[in-house]
Amino acid sequence: MIDKQAIEAHIRGILVALGEDPDREGLQETPERVARMYEEIFAGINYSNHDIAEMFGKKFEAPPSAGPVVVRDIEVFSCCEHHMALMYDMSVNVAYVPHGKVIGLSKIARICDLAAKRLQLQERLGSDIAEILMEAAETPDVGIVIAGTHSCMTARGIRNASARTVTQTFCGQFQTDWNLQRLLTEGVR
Repeated sequence: MIDKQAIEAHIRGILVALGEDPDREGLQETPERVARMYEEIFAGINYSNHDIAEMFGKKFEAPPSAGPVVVRDIEVFSCCEHHMALMYDMSVNVAYVPHGKVIGLSKIARICDLAAKRLQLQERLGSDIAEILMEAAETPDVGIVIAGTHSCMTARGIRNASARTVTQTFCGQFQTDWNLQRLLTEGVR
């Protein structure tokens, strides 16, 4: 569980280390606000991939002719584990081939959102979403494509504001079937 009191104490210390006065009017409640924000944006840390699959794994019978299920442009954000910097403007495309069962479409977006609410690497986020979806939908055939912007590249370091990172995670049939891959990759910017 996230220790909000410890976060408050450390944020206060960071303010002092930055040369700020944490008791000045604009900063007095900042440690508490940051602790509440961290509790919200890192909520996924409290759950394993298996936990998330169980939370959002309610399944329904798939029609016999069901083809791939594709959900595009799911918006998420995360924080990179190297700098704790924001990974933003992230768009996740998810697809799976049903094996007799489907899950609710909103569950796919919820899986993406909660998996992103951890200190992450974009590559691992794709793998986590794939692992969760494989368990939740009971299928080995899953593909994930994520495009995102990383503030550790746009706001510091190289400061390249237009750089976007695209990662792909292909499991099962998606590893070898170019037509399935194309469902996820066309139009990704």
